[in-house]
Amino acid sequence: MKPHIMRGVRGGIAIAVLGALGWLAGCSDNPAGVASVRSFAAVSAGGIHTCGVTAARDAYCWGHNLYGELGVDPTTTSETCPGAGGPLPCSTVPVRVAGRRSFAAVSAGFLYSCGITAPGVAYCWGNDVEGQLGDGSTSISGTPVAVAGNLRLSSVSTGDYHTCGLTTNGTVYCWGRNDNGELGNGSTTWSSTPVAVAGGLTFSAVSVGYDYSCAVTADGAAYCWGSNLAGRLGNGSTVSSSSPVAVAGGLSFTALATGGAHTCGLTSAGAAYCWGLNLEGQLGVGSTTSNSSPVAVAGGLSFTALATGGAHTCGLTSAGAAFCWGNNLLGQLGVGTATGPESCPYDQTEIPCSTVPVPVSGGVSFATMSAGYAYTCGVTAARAAYCWGGNYWGQLGDGTRTDRYTPTRVVP
Repeated sequence: MKPHIMRGVRGGIAIAVLGALGWLAGCSDNPAGVASVRSFAAVSAGGIHTCGVTAARDAYCWGHNLYGELGVDPTTTSETCPGAGGPLPCSTVPVRVAGRRSFAAVSAGFLYSCGITAPGVAYCWGNDVEGQLGDGSTSISGTPVAVAGNLRLSSVSTGDYHTCGLTTNGTVYCWGRNDNGELGNGSTTWSSTPVAVAGGLTFSAVSVGYDYSCAVTADGAAYCWGSNLAGRLGNGSTVSSSSPVAVAGGLSFTALATGGAHTCGLTSAGAAYCWGLNLEGQLGVGSTTSNSSPVAVAGGLSFTALATGGAHTCGLTSAGAAFCWGNNLLGQLGVGTATGPESCPYDQTEIPCSTVPVPVSGGVSFATMSAGYAYTCGVTAARAAYCWGGNYWGQLGDGTRTDRYTPTRVVP
């Protein structure tokens, strides 16, 4: 990957939530943690690793594992991938998260992961230098550790260095790095334990980006906080905020998705709007002009779900058709090539991109999607997981380290 593309922005970590998809029979747990049969309810694409939860509520992860972000001790990982200083632990196939806990949801961040159990207890594992695991320490953990505070969460969302969770009563708590106010508690002080977002608002969903966070209320009002570089908070300015600010435009959203430096929202009518950084066409508006307030995605498509990555975005239609737009340097748009369909000027060069939604090739119909830093994953109604895009660390889970330009099946 070209160094100028890796600006530390990953973001776009979608929550993989277990649906009412039945029970999985036949899972086996061998010493290496690799099971021979898996049926995924959903997957969560992170920075350079992926996690998924099965219909049987088992959590599996694959990809980079230097910090134990796969939920297994990196010293016992059976594979290695070439790193700048030598081989680094990784897994090109799913491995089961240690501890045999039953998870209702998982979220893969940048070098760490979190999950919640059916009762709403949150656990995190992996890198913790900024306190993003939320256990009151800054100690890296290759196995799940309980998030402090005895909170009962309905969802959790991971970013690069901070995490947010939504309680069952609609309060958002965040923890980790806070240089730009991304914890939303009115300060820029880091916290290794959950702190309540200021303002007394009640939310129905929360999504964490690289260095900012967003949430939506039950009546569809969107709020964001943290870094506002390129207008990613969507309030018509570029001034950062350590407490929630209302997204401009008066739109009512049913869901929000946060990426590296851009945000997208979905209305009840299925219309997609995006705002923030747009150098690689990730807003999908037919240009590379950044916007500090919501703009409609081109094409007039009606979506049921959105997923934002480091610099690309994807949407699902009611028929399960996937469309993506933005950066395509590693094939993350899934159009069968990494050389187009357009070129976007970027940092004195040009990169393959699309400034408007383009259909993902392969003819696979998806029930859920998740966009990682430079790759994308989806799960079909038949519970088969597919991924495409960058695969240097095995984050596509197909048993190789080969980049894929069309949806490729995760090893079942």
